[in-house]
Amino acid sequence: MTTKPSVLRADARRNRERILEAAVRAFSEQGPDVAIDTIAKASGVGSATLYRHFPTREALVEAAYRNELARVCDSATQLLSEHAPDRALRLWIDRFIDYLAAKQGMADALRAAIASGADPFAGTLDRLGTALGTLLRAGADSGLLRPDVDPFDVGFGLAGVALITSAPDQRDRAGRILDLLLDGLRHRAGESAST
Repeated sequence: MTTKPSVLRADARRNRERILEAAVRAFSEQGPDVAIDTIAKASGVGSATLYRHFPTREALVEAAYRNELARVCDSATQLLSEHAPDRALRLWIDRFIDYLAAKQGMADALRAAIASGADPFAGTLDRLGTALGTLLRAGADSGLLRPDVDPFDVGFGLAGVALITSAPDQRDRAGRILDLLLDGLRHRAGESAST
């Protein structure tokens, strides 16, 4: 008897994840006016299930955006547990660029949600700064990365790269530019923090 509610909660979590993934795709590909029933169908749930989780379009847009943000931010610790700090940072940067692409794709839906009073971006910079700071500190502590780098400077630099290489056919160029940026973050033997 006690296992059934746990299974339902796990099933509800899976449904919620599928809905959010389908919402990001739908809002990115079809715009802010995509039918909610289309999102429900794409996620493999009924409309009633979707509305149980997200009673309004704005709530769905905000949750989809925040889910993408959480994925990229939460991955910093996991990547550090599996890779050297400089490699973890490079892998995280790829995830950050994917997050920015999803955000760009959802731009119209996010603007509509904001116009209705939602605030999907509340706390975004702090969360991203914390995740990036964690990666940069680990790299500095290991001696692989410079210790004098501001996470927000790096974050804005990454956003700039994403902006100028946002077209899918520019992904290779973005990778090369990001590799250059990471190379600039590496600690060089004999350098002081002020050089």
